[in-house]
Amino acid sequence: MIRAGSLCRGLRLLRALPLPGPALGCAPPSRRLRTGHPQRRDLFSDLEKEVVKFRKKLKETLPGSDWDPLGTTKGLPPERADVVIVGGGVMGWSVAYWLKALEPKRDALRVVVIEKDPTYSRASTVLSAGGIRQQFSLPENIQMSLYSAFFLRTINEHLGVVNEPPIDIQFNPSGYLFLASEDEAAKLENNVRIQRAEGAEVSLLSPAQLKKKYPWINTDGVAVASYGLENEGWFDPWSLLNAFRRKAMSMGVYQCFGEVISFTISSREIMVPEGELTFSHINYVRVQMPNSLEYQPVECSLVVNAAGPWSQKLAEMAGVGIGPPDTPEGIKLPVEPRKRYIFVWHCPDGPGLDCPMLVDATGTYFRREGLGGNYLGGLSPAEEEEPDIQDLEVDHDFFQEKIWPCLAHRVPVFESLKVKSAWAGYYDYNTFDQNAVLGP
Repeated sequence: MIRAGSLCRGLRLLRALPLPGPALGCAPPSRRLRTGHPQRRDLFSDLEKEVVKFRKKLKETLPGSDWDPLGTTKGLPPERADVVIVGGGVMGWSVAYWLKALEPKRDALRVVVIEKDPTYSRASTVLSAGGIRQQFSLPENIQMSLYSAFFLRTINEHLGVVNEPPIDIQFNPSGYLFLASEDEAAKLENNVRIQRAEGAEVSLLSPAQLKKKYPWINTDGVAVASYGLENEGWFDPWSLLNAFRRKAMSMGVYQCFGEVISFTISSREIMVPEGELTFSHINYVRVQMPNSLEYQPVECSLVVNAAGPWSQKLAEMAGVGIGPPDTPEGIKLPVEPRKRYIFVWHCPDGPGLDCPMLVDATGTYFRREGLGGNYLGGLSPAEEEEPDIQDLEVDHDFFQEKIWPCLAHRVPVFESLKVKSAWAGYYDYNTFDQNAVLGP
């Protein structure tokens, strides 16, 4: 069966063939035949319209039949796009939304979001703890998080869709509480000074003030604590992801479930005073469809790497980090997947409704989960104890041996907790400085 996509690709191949030269004895044309992008775009636009008309006419000749003439595989991405975003988590869909929100006129940009996991069962967004805080050590992170808090407070003004219910991301404004030992006290206090300078409302608490505010905390080993007074807490990341996705798609963004398996790249060299530089550009993104051998090449102008834990692998497809060692071409994107566990436990006599997101000096963290005496938390393992990333199996011994002793020490009533469930997810870890990588 001839497919519309195959027909377009065939025409592209025909267009690439050289035009026949003038016959012997014939004078060359008086001016050159000029080709360019506007003519090419008009050709494909006209072709698509004719294909639609042709399919409709054939369909009308067979009333009552479900046969689809020139049918195309469902879910294929468009053959051309201005921007291809690889990764359909909250980062990818946020980029898609902002590209459309900032475009100079409607449909000025054709944006495609490609996600390899249609179920989102392994997506980092969905498997996260959903926290938001301003208590960082870098001004850039504080500024971004302050704006994020404003965005979430006014989310329906940004992501609301006509004729759909208001968005509720179930935000719990209970704040973050960081505890520091004597060795880390000066560092925590300096961070608070930076946070306050950027406009974040953060208070410092002595052990006595901490005990008065949260009587259920054991303050042994705590020299100072910092608490976010506003714009901190946690929310449902799945609701936020879907809000971005619904809004972006209502603005014309294309969604595609498939895996990017390769790029078609063109390169050119230019001379600069320092020597010869090579500039590369991605012309096509090759998308493998789920549970199929079929793939679709997408012609594009720009690719956004929003692949999270798999960003380094995607960058290598584009030639980043595959050159000789000790050269700029050999510098890898320093992002790798790390497996992290999150446990949920029940403790009817626990901290209760005033429980914040508590981050202990040991790195152990927890927060309230709902209203029924449940709590959620975890701990990042030591570098030498990083678990295998080949699967998302949970090591329950890690909770018994590493997390529970810290919880029981800091909150004595947790001595009698009972683990209810657990899951594992991938964390995109920057081995260079543990911060985001933004830009080209």
